[in-house]
Amino acid sequence: MHRIFTTSVASVYPHYVAKAERKGRTQAEVDQVIEWLTGFDAATLRRHLDEGTTFAEFFGAASLNPRVDQITGSVCGVRVQEVEDPLMRQIRYLDKLVDELARGRPMDKVLRS
Repeated sequence: MHRIFTTSVASVYPHYVAKAERKGRTQAEVDQVIEWLTGFDAATLRRHLDEGTTFAEFFGAASLNPRVDQITGSVCGVRVQEVEDPLMRQIRYLDKLVDELARGRPMDKVLRS
């Protein structure tokens, strides 16, 4: 099992926000990306962060967006669509969306509208 599975989302979330903010994006935009991917509204996301939910629990409770198959490309040299483990693929989807946001991609493109 990968260590990230038992890592709390709350311990990684500030890094997602910082990465986005360094590139002129906002925490609200990071939250919007997370809501699109997982179906968690702001209150539910906050509860998961406050409770120290692990990535395994977080994605176990999520209702993934039906358009996740449109998320393609590489994160850390790994093509997200080729990741075998379903949970690791979901984590990589989140990483990829935050990367795209930080790279200045328009929100409608990030959210596969």
